[in-house]
Amino acid sequence: MKKAIFLDRDGTINDNHGGYVNKPDDLMLYPFAAEAISRLNKAGFLVLVVTNQGGIARGYLTPQDVEAIHKKMIADLLVQGAHIDDIFFSPYYLKGHIKPFDIQHQDRKPDIGMFNTAREKYNFNIKGSYMIGDKYTDIEFGKKAGLKTILLLTGDGEEEFLQKRSGWASKPDYITPDLSSAVNLIFKLEQND
Repeated sequence: MKKAIFLDRDGTINDNHGGYVNKPDDLMLYPFAAEAISRLNKAGFLVLVVTNQGGIARGYLTPQDVEAIHKKMIADLLVQGAHIDDIFFSPYYLKGHIKPFDIQHQDRKPDIGMFNTAREKYNFNIKGSYMIGDKYTDIEFGKKAGLKTILLLTGDGEEEFLQKRSGWASKPDYITPDLSSAVNLIFKLEQND
């Protein structure tokens, strides 16, 4: 049975320090992202993106804009020899003002609606799978889903770790500088299993 790698998008695969990614031109892949994902592809992992896109509920972009951004991301990765098996996104945000997305919803991380949808669609080994992201919500999502968790220090990861970790109910299993180092760690852990 395959193992799955769940990846957050912003701050994990692409840089979001310029602000929100609201159109395809805003998407800038990290220079190490394609190589890291390609290594996961070659090792037979299922690579799944799970991303909160509450900007839809806030009126910053539409679901069609998110689809266009993902189309660009997939194309940019493919050019560099990497592929994403599937992308799940949550348009919901309780404090938004665009209906019907201005609600609390199980698809918004840290709730695990996107994980449950992926689990129904793909048959994978949960215990051998990982969640990688730059926010505590990614870690909490992974813990709730029974995945091993890796916090990245890219994106918002370093700030979240330094400023907010005392309030975390769950700790990440591992912390690495970026997606490339997370993949290195996974391969080392796999060798020791």
